[in-house]
Amino acid sequence: MGEFDAAGDIVTGGLVARAIDGGHGAGHDGGGPGALCLNCGTVLVGPHCHRCGQPAHVHRTIGAIWHEILHGVVHFEGRLWNTLPLLVFRPGELTRRYIHGERAHFVSPMAMFLFAVFTMFAVLQIGGISPPAEIGTQAQFRQGMELAIKQSETALAEARQARSAAPPESDKARKLDARIGELERSLAGLRNVPATAMRPQGSMFGFKTGWNRLDHGIEKAEKNPGLALYKLQTNSYKFSWALIPLSIPFIWLLFAWKRQYRGYDHAVFVTYSLAFVSLLFIAITIAGGLGVGSDWLGLAAMLVPPVHIFFQMKGAYRLRWWSALLRTLVLLWFITIIAVLFALLLLGLGLLG
Repeated sequence: MGEFDAAGDIVTGGLVARAIDGGHGAGHDGGGPGALCLNCGTVLVGPHCHRCGQPAHVHRTIGAIWHEILHGVVHFEGRLWNTLPLLVFRPGELTRRYIHGERAHFVSPMAMFLFAVFTMFAVLQIGGISPPAEIGTQAQFRQGMELAIKQSETALAEARQARSAAPPESDKARKLDARIGELERSLAGLRNVPATAMRPQGSMFGFKTGWNRLDHGIEKAEKNPGLALYKLQTNSYKFSWALIPLSIPFIWLLFAWKRQYRGYDHAVFVTYSLAFVSLLFIAITIAGGLGVGSDWLGLAAMLVPPVHIFFQMKGAYRLRWWSALLRTLVLLWFITIIAVLFALLLLGLGLLG
């Protein structure tokens, strides 16, 4: 069922992004002279309404539903294919052109980001890359340890009884001696498991914060870590948009003395950059599934984002290469801070939620 859920995420991401990007209705050109727009009632003077933008001819067939889904996921009125090459190979030019008003040719940054993030998590799910969702609770772990000790004690008693009945110096006796030694070592290891690993309750940090809601969340996470990891994974893409407002102040710091650059410019830069990183990890995941070596994939994951940031910053803000390089190095340090803040946000949402 994971593959179906992942496919649903891809479709959802595409349709949400399509809605944000502002399509004006689906359909083919049509409508005779003097026809009225079926959306706003304006007299049509062409294949599209000049007031609301809806096509004159609209679909009313089952096949049109599938067309709209596919259109919303992969087409974006053709703008996706205008946007992707620039996003990958000339991100600075894409960012600059969009900021300066060239919007009709490109998918908006937020729509591109949503589509890429939904698709990334769907591909990760299909590829089986996710934190374990089934982790035993403390009580289950303790019960399992007790059962293992009891079974080992029973097996050791049976082996000793069989050894006492076996002929001395026989092959059976030697095998039973080896078996008894193995069971004794295993039982000693089980009994030496630290008691703290089997504690039934209490804070994982060994203290109370005094905030009842947070303490309750910590207690629940300790009792059911599988659920806690699942909530963390779910929140990571539900709140992935929070990376944008977290990042904008740090980008502003890089250009605080340059009045020609505004917060909107930084938002476009950040959002397109995050969209590219999501698409990169989609490509890495697919390449890994096709058998590309982990060394090459790790190298790509480490080197490609900084190089992309350098060229995007250089082109978007029209910087000299040394200025773009310096800001890129500083931004890489900022990214570490942003990642920590985002992780703390997710942890807090998981514990308080």
